Amino acid sequence: MKIAVLCGGYSHERDVSLSTGTGAAHALRLRGHQVALVDVFLGVDTPIENIDGLFTAEDKDSRLSVSEREPNLNELRALRPGKRLIGPGVLEICEHADIAFLALHGGNGENGQLQATLDMYGIPYTGSGYVGSALAMDKELTKSLLLQSGITTAKSRIFRKGEKVDFPLPCVVKPCSGGSSVGTTIVQEEKELDAALAAAFACEERVLVEQYIKGRELTVGVLGGRAMPAIEIIPKSGFYDYVNKYQAGFTTELCPAPLTEQETDKLRRAAEAVFKALHLQVYARADFIMDEKGDFYCLEANTLPGMTPTSLIPQMAAAEGMDYGELCEEIIRLSKEKYE
Repeated sequence: MKIAVLCGGYSHERDVSLSTGTGAAHALRLRGHQVALVDVFLGVDTPIENIDGLFTAEDKDSRLSVSEREPNLNELRALRPGKRLIGPGVLEICEHADIAFLALHGGNGENGQLQATLDMYGIPYTGSGYVGSALAMDKELTKSLLLQSGITTAKSRIFRKGEKVDFPLPCVVKPCSGGSSVGTTIVQEEKELDAALAAAFACEERVLVEQYIKGRELTVGVLGGRAMPAIEIIPKSGFYDYVNKYQAGFTTELCPAPLTEQETDKLRRAAEAVFKALHLQVYARADFIMDEKGDFYCLEANTLPGMTPTSLIPQMAAAEGMDYGELCEEIIRLSKEKYE
Protein backbone atom coordinates (compact mmCIF):
# COMPACT_ATOMS: atom_id res chain seq x y z
CA MET A 1 0.00 0.00 0.00
CA LYS A 2 1.17 3.55 -0.72
CA ILE A 3 0.84 5.68 2.39
CA ALA A 4 1.50 9.39 2.86
CA VAL A 5 2.39 10.01 6.51
CA LEU A 6 1.59 13.66 7.29
CA CYS A 7 3.39 15.20 10.25
CA GLY A 8 4.98 18.41 11.50
CA GLY A 9 2.62 21.20 10.57
CA TYR A 10 2.26 24.63 12.13
CA SER A 11 1.54 23.96 15.79
CA HIS A 12 3.05 24.14 19.26
CA GLU A 13 2.91 20.34 19.13
CA ARG A 14 5.00 20.19 15.97
CA ASP A 15 7.92 18.31 17.56
CA VAL A 16 5.58 15.68 18.99
CA SER A 17 4.05 15.25 15.55
CA LEU A 18 7.46 14.82 13.89
CA SER A 19 8.27 12.08 16.39
CA THR A 20 4.92 10.38 15.77
CA GLY A 21 5.34 10.65 12.00
CA THR A 22 8.85 9.27 11.78
CA GLY A 23 7.94 6.40 14.10
CA ALA A 24 4.82 5.50 12.12
CA ALA A 25 6.63 5.77 8.77
CA HIS A 26 9.40 3.47 9.98
CA ALA A 27 6.95 0.89 11.33
CA LEU A 28 4.87 0.87 8.14
CA ARG A 29 7.96 0.50 5.94
CA LEU A 30 9.06 -2.47 8.04
CA ARG A 31 5.69 -4.05 7.29
CA GLY A 32 6.25 -3.74 3.53
CA HIS A 33 4.39 -0.53 2.70
CA GLN A 34 5.64 2.27 0.46
CA VAL A 35 5.69 5.39 2.61
CA ALA A 36 6.23 9.08 1.89
CA LEU A 37 6.95 11.09 5.05
CA VAL A 38 5.73 14.68 4.56
CA ASP A 39 5.97 17.81 6.69
CA VAL A 40 2.59 19.46 6.10
CA PHE A 41 3.84 23.00 6.74
CA LEU A 42 7.17 22.92 4.92
CA GLY A 43 6.04 20.61 2.12
CA VAL A 44 8.41 19.30 -0.57
CA ASP A 45 9.93 20.67 -3.77
CA THR A 46 9.73 17.41 -5.72
CA PRO A 47 8.32 17.84 -9.26
CA ILE A 48 4.97 16.16 -9.86
CA GLU A 49 6.49 13.58 -12.23
CA ASN A 50 8.93 12.44 -9.51
CA ILE A 51 6.48 12.07 -6.62
CA ASP A 52 6.36 8.28 -6.84
CA GLY A 53 10.03 8.24 -5.87
CA LEU A 54 9.18 9.68 -2.46
CA PHE A 55 7.30 6.48 -1.61
CA THR A 56 10.35 4.32 -2.26
CA ALA A 57 12.84 6.46 -0.33
CA GLU A 58 15.25 4.52 1.86
CA ASP A 59 14.19 4.31 5.51
CA LYS A 60 16.98 5.81 7.59
CA ASP A 61 15.05 5.16 10.84
CA SER A 62 15.59 8.77 11.86
CA ARG A 63 12.97 8.71 14.61
CA LEU A 64 12.98 11.94 16.56
CA SER A 65 12.85 12.56 20.28
CA VAL A 66 10.79 15.46 21.62
CA SER A 67 12.66 18.39 23.14
CA GLU A 68 11.76 19.74 26.57
CA ARG A 69 10.29 22.95 25.12
CA GLU A 70 7.68 23.46 22.45
CA PRO A 71 8.94 24.91 19.13
CA ASN A 72 9.15 28.61 18.32
CA LEU A 73 6.50 29.20 15.66
CA ASN A 74 7.95 32.55 14.60
CA GLU A 75 11.21 30.82 13.68
CA LEU A 76 9.25 28.16 11.82
CA ARG A 77 7.25 30.75 9.89
CA ALA A 78 10.49 32.39 8.74
CA LEU A 79 11.42 29.13 6.94
CA ARG A 80 8.44 29.47 4.62
CA PRO A 81 6.89 32.96 4.56
CA GLY A 82 3.32 33.37 3.42
CA LYS A 83 -0.17 32.66 4.70
CA ARG A 84 -0.64 29.08 3.54
CA LEU A 85 -0.44 26.43 6.25
CA ILE A 86 -0.16 23.57 3.75
CA GLY A 87 3.22 23.47 2.04
CA PRO A 88 3.99 22.85 -1.64
CA GLY A 89 3.42 19.36 -2.98
CA VAL A 90 1.55 18.03 0.09
CA LEU A 91 -1.83 17.52 -1.56
CA GLU A 92 -0.24 16.17 -4.74
CA ILE A 93 1.62 13.53 -2.70
CA CYS A 94 -1.60 12.58 -0.89
CA GLU A 95 -3.36 12.15 -4.24
CA HIS A 96 -0.67 9.63 -5.23
CA ALA A 97 -1.24 7.61 -2.04
CA ASP A 98 -3.87 5.03 -1.15
CA ILE A 99 -4.43 6.81 2.14
CA ALA A 100 -2.98 9.66 4.21
CA PHE A 101 -1.87 8.63 7.70
CA LEU A 102 -2.42 11.70 9.90
CA ALA A 103 0.39 11.97 12.43
CA LEU A 104 -0.41 15.57 13.31
CA HIS A 105 -1.13 17.06 16.73
CA GLY A 106 -2.72 20.37 17.62
CA GLY A 107 -3.49 23.37 15.42
CA ASN A 108 -4.78 22.95 11.90
CA GLY A 109 -3.79 19.28 11.85
CA GLU A 110 -6.22 18.20 14.55
CA ASN A 111 -8.98 20.82 14.55
CA GLY A 112 -10.76 19.58 11.43
CA GLN A 113 -9.34 22.08 8.91
CA LEU A 114 -6.97 19.63 7.26
CA GLN A 115 -9.60 16.87 7.37
CA ALA A 116 -12.08 19.13 5.57
CA THR A 117 -9.45 20.04 2.98
CA LEU A 118 -8.66 16.38 2.29
CA ASP A 119 -12.39 15.68 2.00
CA MET A 120 -12.68 18.39 -0.65
CA TYR A 121 -9.88 16.74 -2.63
CA GLY A 122 -11.38 13.26 -2.21
CA ILE A 123 -8.32 12.04 -0.31
CA PRO A 124 -8.95 9.29 2.28
CA TYR A 125 -7.21 9.73 5.64
CA THR A 126 -6.93 8.09 9.04
CA GLY A 127 -8.89 9.01 12.15
CA SER A 128 -11.95 11.14 12.77
CA GLY A 129 -13.58 13.35 10.18
CA TYR A 130 -13.66 17.14 10.31
CA VAL A 131 -16.79 17.36 12.50
CA GLY A 132 -15.55 15.17 15.34
CA SER A 133 -12.08 16.71 15.09
CA ALA A 134 -13.46 20.24 15.43
CA LEU A 135 -15.75 19.34 18.33
CA ALA A 136 -13.06 17.57 20.33
CA MET A 137 -10.42 20.24 19.72
CA ASP A 138 -12.60 22.99 21.17
CA LYS A 139 -12.80 22.36 24.92
CA GLU A 140 -15.85 24.62 25.30
CA LEU A 141 -17.81 22.57 22.75
CA THR A 142 -16.46 19.33 24.19
CA LYS A 143 -17.73 20.13 27.67
CA SER A 144 -21.13 21.19 26.36
CA LEU A 145 -21.58 17.91 24.47
CA LEU A 146 -20.33 15.83 27.39
CA LEU A 147 -22.83 17.45 29.74
CA GLN A 148 -25.66 16.96 27.23
CA SER A 149 -24.75 13.26 27.10
CA GLY A 150 -24.74 12.90 30.88
CA ILE A 151 -20.97 12.51 31.11
CA THR A 152 -19.42 14.05 34.23
CA THR A 153 -16.86 16.77 33.63
CA ALA A 154 -15.26 19.45 35.78
CA LYS A 155 -17.03 22.80 36.16
CA SER A 156 -15.46 25.47 33.97
CA ARG A 157 -15.80 28.87 32.32
CA ILE A 158 -14.38 30.42 29.17
CA PHE A 159 -12.63 33.79 29.40
CA ARG A 160 -11.34 36.10 26.69
CA LYS A 161 -8.53 38.63 26.81
CA GLY A 162 -9.46 41.66 28.87
CA GLU A 163 -12.20 39.93 30.87
CA LYS A 164 -11.92 39.78 34.64
CA VAL A 165 -11.28 36.19 35.70
CA ASP A 166 -13.35 35.30 38.73
CA PHE A 167 -13.19 31.59 39.50
CA PRO A 168 -12.79 29.57 42.71
CA LEU A 169 -9.30 28.31 43.54
CA PRO A 170 -7.63 25.94 43.09
CA CYS A 171 -8.24 25.81 39.35
CA VAL A 172 -6.64 24.76 36.09
CA VAL A 173 -5.98 27.36 33.37
CA LYS A 174 -5.50 26.13 29.80
CA PRO A 175 -5.93 27.27 26.18
CA CYS A 176 -9.39 26.41 24.87
CA SER A 177 -8.08 24.54 21.84
CA GLY A 178 -4.59 23.47 22.84
CA GLY A 179 -2.99 20.11 23.45
CA SER A 180 0.04 18.44 25.04
CA SER A 181 -0.56 20.67 28.09
CA VAL A 182 1.10 23.62 26.31
CA GLY A 183 0.11 26.79 28.19
CA THR A 184 -1.58 24.80 30.98
CA THR A 185 -1.08 25.68 34.65
CA ILE A 186 -2.54 24.47 37.94
CA VAL A 187 -3.25 27.55 40.06
CA GLN A 188 -3.25 27.02 43.80
CA GLU A 189 -3.01 30.64 44.99
CA GLU A 190 -4.31 33.98 43.72
CA LYS A 191 -0.78 35.30 43.13
CA GLU A 192 -0.21 32.56 40.51
CA LEU A 193 -3.24 33.43 38.40
CA ASP A 194 -1.85 36.28 36.28
CA ALA A 195 1.15 34.26 35.09
CA ALA A 196 -1.07 31.28 34.31
CA LEU A 197 -3.44 33.43 32.25
CA ALA A 198 -0.54 35.02 30.39
CA ALA A 199 0.82 31.58 29.45
CA ALA A 200 -2.57 30.41 28.18
CA PHE A 201 -3.41 33.63 26.32
CA ALA A 202 -0.02 33.45 24.59
CA CYS A 203 -1.42 30.40 22.78
CA GLU A 204 -4.86 31.72 21.81
CA GLU A 205 -7.61 34.26 22.48
CA ARG A 206 -9.90 31.99 24.55
CA VAL A 207 -8.89 30.39 27.82
CA LEU A 208 -10.66 27.67 29.78
CA VAL A 209 -10.55 27.97 33.56
CA GLU A 210 -11.57 24.70 35.12
CA GLN A 211 -12.29 23.31 38.57
CA TYR A 212 -9.23 21.51 39.94
CA ILE A 213 -10.12 17.96 40.96
CA LYS A 214 -7.69 16.16 43.20
CA GLY A 215 -7.39 12.51 42.29
CA ARG A 216 -5.83 9.86 40.08
CA GLU A 217 -5.16 10.69 36.44
CA LEU A 218 -6.35 8.03 34.01
CA THR A 219 -6.59 7.77 30.26
CA VAL A 220 -8.38 5.32 27.99
CA GLY A 221 -7.91 4.74 24.29
CA VAL A 222 -10.86 3.85 22.08
CA LEU A 223 -10.12 1.87 18.94
CA GLY A 224 -12.96 1.11 16.56
CA GLY A 225 -15.48 2.18 19.19
CA ARG A 226 -14.11 -0.25 21.81
CA ALA A 227 -12.24 0.88 24.91
CA MET A 228 -8.63 -0.25 25.29
CA PRO A 229 -6.89 -0.94 28.63
CA ALA A 230 -6.73 2.15 30.86
CA ILE A 231 -3.45 3.70 31.97
CA GLU A 232 -2.85 5.47 35.27
CA ILE A 233 -0.45 8.41 34.91
CA ILE A 234 1.76 9.34 37.86
CA PRO A 235 4.23 12.19 37.19
CA LYS A 236 7.32 12.00 39.40
CA SER A 237 7.00 15.73 40.04
CA GLY A 238 4.42 18.40 39.25
CA PHE A 239 1.58 17.47 36.89
CA TYR A 240 1.40 15.79 33.48
CA ASP A 241 2.77 18.78 31.55
CA TYR A 242 4.69 19.00 28.24
CA VAL A 243 7.99 17.88 29.79
CA ASN A 244 6.50 14.99 31.78
CA LYS A 245 4.56 13.81 28.72
CA TYR A 246 7.46 13.47 26.32
CA GLN A 247 10.67 13.04 28.31
CA ALA A 248 11.41 9.40 29.07
CA GLY A 249 11.53 8.55 32.76
CA PHE A 250 9.67 11.64 33.99
CA THR A 251 6.36 9.83 34.54
CA THR A 252 5.26 6.42 35.80
CA GLU A 253 2.55 4.90 33.62
CA LEU A 254 0.71 1.83 34.87
CA CYS A 255 -0.98 -0.27 32.19
CA PRO A 256 -3.47 -1.68 32.83
CA ALA A 257 -4.39 0.80 35.55
CA PRO A 258 -4.72 -0.76 39.03
CA LEU A 259 -8.51 -0.45 39.31
CA THR A 260 -11.18 -2.80 40.55
CA GLU A 261 -13.20 -4.71 37.98
CA GLN A 262 -16.18 -2.44 38.65
CA GLU A 263 -14.08 0.73 38.31
CA THR A 264 -12.50 -0.56 35.11
CA ASP A 265 -15.87 -1.33 33.57
CA LYS A 266 -17.26 2.08 34.56
CA LEU A 267 -14.23 3.87 33.07
CA ARG A 268 -14.33 1.89 29.83
CA ARG A 269 -18.04 2.67 29.35
CA ALA A 270 -17.39 6.36 30.04
CA ALA A 271 -14.61 6.47 27.41
CA GLU A 272 -16.84 4.81 24.81
CA ALA A 273 -19.62 7.29 25.66
CA VAL A 274 -17.21 10.21 25.12
CA PHE A 275 -16.18 8.75 21.76
CA LYS A 276 -19.84 8.58 20.70
CA ALA A 277 -20.86 11.98 22.12
CA LEU A 278 -18.13 13.80 20.19
CA HIS A 279 -18.87 11.98 16.89
CA LEU A 280 -15.38 10.45 16.78
CA GLN A 281 -14.22 7.74 14.41
CA VAL A 282 -11.51 5.06 14.23
CA TYR A 283 -9.51 5.91 17.35
CA ALA A 284 -9.12 8.51 20.05
CA ARG A 285 -8.07 8.86 23.69
CA ALA A 286 -10.18 10.21 26.55
CA ASP A 287 -8.55 11.63 29.70
CA PHE A 288 -10.11 11.38 33.15
CA ILE A 289 -9.59 12.23 36.80
CA MET A 290 -10.88 9.77 39.42
CA ASP A 291 -11.62 11.73 42.59
CA GLU A 292 -11.32 10.52 46.16
CA LYS A 293 -14.93 9.29 46.08
CA GLY A 294 -14.28 7.11 43.04
CA ASP A 295 -16.17 9.33 40.57
CA PHE A 296 -14.72 9.82 37.08
CA TYR A 297 -14.49 13.28 35.49
CA CYS A 298 -13.72 13.49 31.78
CA LEU A 299 -11.19 16.25 31.07
CA GLU A 300 -10.99 16.08 27.27
CA ALA A 301 -10.61 13.83 24.24
CA ASN A 302 -7.71 13.61 21.80
CA THR A 303 -8.62 12.71 18.22
CA LEU A 304 -5.02 12.16 17.08
CA PRO A 305 -3.32 10.93 20.25
CA GLY A 306 0.45 10.75 20.29
CA MET A 307 2.24 7.78 18.74
CA THR A 308 5.74 8.67 19.95
CA PRO A 309 8.01 6.13 21.72
CA THR A 310 6.61 7.31 25.10
CA SER A 311 2.97 7.69 24.02
CA LEU A 312 0.00 6.06 25.67
CA ILE A 313 -2.04 4.46 22.85
CA PRO A 314 0.88 2.20 21.80
CA GLN A 315 1.23 1.08 25.43
CA MET A 316 -2.47 0.20 25.57
CA ALA A 317 -2.19 -1.74 22.33
CA ALA A 318 0.86 -3.62 23.65
CA ALA A 319 -1.14 -4.64 26.74
CA GLU A 320 -3.55 -6.34 24.34
CA GLY A 321 -0.75 -8.07 22.43
CA MET A 322 -0.65 -5.65 19.48
CA ASP A 323 2.74 -4.22 18.54
CA TYR A 324 3.34 -0.72 17.16
CA GLY A 325 3.31 -1.70 13.50
CA GLU A 326 0.14 -3.76 13.90
CA LEU A 327 -1.51 -0.77 15.62
CA CYS A 328 -0.64 1.51 12.69
CA GLU A 329 -2.08 -1.01 10.23
CA GLU A 330 -5.23 -1.45 12.32
CA ILE A 331 -5.77 2.33 12.33
CA ILE A 332 -5.46 2.28 8.53
CA ARG A 333 -7.82 -0.69 8.19
CA LEU A 334 -10.50 0.92 10.35
CA SER A 335 -10.05 4.23 8.53
CA LYS A 336 -10.54 2.63 5.12
CA GLU A 337 -13.82 1.18 6.39
CA LYS A 338 -15.13 4.76 6.72
CA TYR A 339 -14.99 5.05 2.95
CA GLU A 340 -16.56 1.67 2.22
